[in-house]
Amino acid sequence: MSRTTTAPTMRAVLQDTAGAPDVLKVVETRRPEPGRGEILVRVHAAGVNPADWKTRQRGVFADGTPLPFVLGFDVSGVVEATGDGVTVFQPGDEVFGMPRFPHPAGAYAQYVTAPARHFAPRPRGLTHIESGALPLASLTAWQALVDTAGVRPGQRVLVHAAAGGVGHLAVQIAKARGAHVIGTASAAKHDLLRSLGADELVDYRTQDFAETVRDVDIVLDTLGGADRVRSLRTLRRGGRLVTILPLDDAFPHEEAEAAGVRTEFMLVEPDRQGLREITALVEDGRLQVIADAVFPLEEAAAAHALGEAGRTTGKVVLSVTS
Repeated sequence: MSRTTTAPTMRAVLQDTAGAPDVLKVVETRRPEPGRGEILVRVHAAGVNPADWKTRQRGVFADGTPLPFVLGFDVSGVVEATGDGVTVFQPGDEVFGMPRFPHPAGAYAQYVTAPARHFAPRPRGLTHIESGALPLASLTAWQALVDTAGVRPGQRVLVHAAAGGVGHLAVQIAKARGAHVIGTASAAKHDLLRSLGADELVDYRTQDFAETVRDVDIVLDTLGGADRVRSLRTLRRGGRLVTILPLDDAFPHEEAEAAGVRTEFMLVEPDRQGLREITALVEDGRLQVIADAVFPLEEAAAAHALGEAGRTTGKVVLSVTS
């Protein structure tokens, strides 16, 4: 008598059509297996990022991967198994990371597989929810300010949307590197940002930052559009505007060049060393991550709706094991 074996399955949030948050549905699907150089991670928490809801709306990943797919890049969890050749982790290790970006990682699921070196050991003292909120936003801030702009002690750094997912971490990273940090945020969030190290704050609802902020060395642009263009007026000659949003034809490159300002678009990348640098800041007490709202995996649509509303402080996170 032959015996049929059933492949292990998992719950995941699948999207098979573009549209509003309600296109996100929890399904039972096949659990992946780690390939050579990969680890299988049991996901405890998955961060929700603007890249996720923008991909959901378009119905296609930035790399061209079509529907259907599972969204999510931020992962915090426990190594379940390792593929051939993996030496940096073993089953039972707690890890966090932003695997495969900008290619699909499938973090809105109970398990993910990805290259082992896209992960780092989870920071001591953080919950899975906190470490699940950290990778994409913190790596974006680190790679923009440290790797791209080379922020140095004494420089003046302007961080837009300073209370947002990337912004609240960028404020702390710039401060940890010895910079004078200026942030734009609504007045209700100023006390929090001062507690995180911001030196000056601009209430974008009542003040025009382009009229009040001057002699900036580095602008971290998380907004794009008109705010990005107006940021040129805040920079000193020789300053740098680093944007995490693609530059379009409407951006006045000639104006920036005439002002002696260097403008660069930066796309975040998986970065084990960057994660280790961020972990060191966390464990040294110089970087905290704010998880503003936590939803179970089954409420991924509600998490997207909240994130898209643009009124959160810090990050929105899915609790996958709840």
